[in-house]
Amino acid sequence: MADELVIEREFGAYKGIDDNYPKYVITLDKYDFSENGIIYRNIIDWLLEK
Repeated sequence: MADELVIEREFGAYKGIDDNYPKYVITLDKYDFSENGIIYRNIIDWLLEK
C-alpha cells in the first residue's frame, strides 16, 4: 500500500462495522498491515493458502 491515505481507505471501510465476522483486505503487498481485527492477506498467499 503506497501511503497512509491508501491504508486508511482500504481499512476504513470496515471500521464502522461492529460484528464478529472476519474482515479481510487482500492486496499484492507483502507487508502485514493488519489492525483492529481487520486481517491483511497477500493475494498470492491467500490463493495458495500459505
